[in-house]
Amino acid sequence: MSLIPRGSLFDLDNMIEQLMLPNRVLGQGTEGFFSPRIDVCEHKDSYEISAELPGVSKEHINVTLENGVLTLEAETHRENKEEKEGRVIREERRYGKFLRSFNLGEDVSEKEIDANFKDGVLTLKVPKREEVQPQRKRIEIH
Repeated sequence: MSLIPRGSLFDLDNMIEQLMLPNRVLGQGTEGFFSPRIDVCEHKDSYEISAELPGVSKEHINVTLENGVLTLEAETHRENKEEKEGRVIREERRYGKFLRSFNLGEDVSEKEIDANFKDGVLTLKVPKREEVQPQRKRIEIH
């Protein structure tokens, strides 16, 4: 499995976030992309991927696997608030879309992936396939 680490030159989520920073004004929301934290653990017979998705409902999460690439997508929407007296001094909650992909390669069992969403954390258990040992077979010459 290969994963682009956060904070690296190729971390697109962080790059987009940094590019948007100068355009943020105190009191304005951060509509667009959000970048939750992800943990990836490798076990003897599986991978475990956990993503923090607070404020996202299960209906707004999409997990797909195509050609060995696992993609997590999520979206959260801003609640329509009634205007109340006073002014917003700071607003840090994020709204928008999230997309993250992992190249799992050929060593995973696609049909047995288990996804669980509880308390704002999406946990995926991705079983590894048993490695097929190349067999050596003698070929008779006629």
